[in-house]
Amino acid sequence: MRARQITPQLIQLTKLRFVNAFLVREDDGFTLVDTTVARSGDALLAAAEEAGAPIRRIAITHGHGDHVGSLDELRQRLDGTVEVSMPAVDARIHAGDTVAEDKLPGSWPELETQPDVLLEPGDRVGSLEVIEAPGHTPGHVAFLDTRDRTLLAGDVLTTLGGVAVSSHFTLPFPIASMATWDKELNLESARRLRTLEPRVLATGHGPALREPGKATVRAIERAHRALC
Repeated sequence: MRARQITPQLIQLTKLRFVNAFLVREDDGFTLVDTTVARSGDALLAAAEEAGAPIRRIAITHGHGDHVGSLDELRQRLDGTVEVSMPAVDARIHAGDTVAEDKLPGSWPELETQPDVLLEPGDRVGSLEVIEAPGHTPGHVAFLDTRDRTLLAGDVLTTLGGVAVSSHFTLPFPIASMATWDKELNLESARRLRTLEPRVLATGHGPALREPGKATVRAIERAHRALC
């Protein structure tokens, strides 16, 4: 697993060269945003140890398997010392509830972990504000670091080969579009995230970008044309 320091508060952890998780530094340790794929727990814990602080919280952007893949492993390893937060709607999906009439795309692995906190828009996880961002999944959320306006956008956007909205098939990373539940709703979420004017954009797939405003506007325009 590759670790890259993005800001003084943010470390990007990349598995398999294209699946990201993030360590967000707080006064008491780290918030881990997403957990990448299964069997990554050891590498995630080692990255936090190397960075000099324990993982205190796990916050999930959405319920797909490449974001919750190591959640159960980490919960077992850190039981009693970690708080798990997950979007309320996606947590219901993992609990077996039906939240949509159509079949949900993407991987939805069975989870033993029950979240301690069901996230709603406006909630806080440490320094991170929860931002409503459905579409890729029904309950998808993003996280805005209120200290420096770094945006952890999950899979609303991707940055492999440039900024793209996960609402349409885009090379070189079409998988995000194929796993998107409601493409028009995802595009609306991308517009919402753009209005936050983040100084750094960090996504679930691809490198983090500084001052992503213009690139994000172009990506939204391309997605809009593709859906028209």
